[in-house]
Amino acid sequence: MAKKPFLTDVKTIRARARKHIEQGAVTAGYRADRTTVVKLLNEALATEIVCVLRYRRHHFMAVGINADSVAQEFLQHAVEEQGHADQIAGRIVQLNGEPNFSPEGLLSRSHAEYVEGDDLIDMIKEDLVAERIAIDSYREMIGYIGDKDTTTKRMLEGILAVEEEHADDLVGLLEKIRK
Repeated sequence: MAKKPFLTDVKTIRARARKHIEQGAVTAGYRADRTTVVKLLNEALATEIVCVLRYRRHHFMAVGINADSVAQEFLQHAVEEQGHADQIAGRIVQLNGEPNFSPEGLLSRSHAEYVEGDDLIDMIKEDLVAERIAIDSYREMIGYIGDKDTTTKRMLEGILAVEEEHADDLVGLLEKIRK
């Protein structure tokens, strides 16, 4: 029985690379439903933008005895969420999609809500809820994409790891404030 070669012969790979060159990184080997992946990524983009806005507000509105350290944590998370948004937008473009930065409908595209919170503890809790939503959303996206788009999957796994760190940070802040 003849073994199937590990790699397509180089001549075939070269010929395929010359076809549909305008599609950039999206080659014939891309196995995911690109339209669906771009839609999911635009929802993730909206979620990250909403989180940036909420964290920024919380950074500026934090008051009380623990406010300085908590406000700095909010600011750090806002910066990291903006980084996620930038990564996601870049990947959407690589997939020949258009990142949706329109403020119109932003909350309806976002998985997370924009809740201002009445005090420092409410703000932390609302940010924690949003992180938990993001964690579950990213896990489901990763499961859906599977090995059909390894680049997007790896990007989402990296973002998921940071979202989990954010959730841990916020739980720690709640414990610190309650003591």
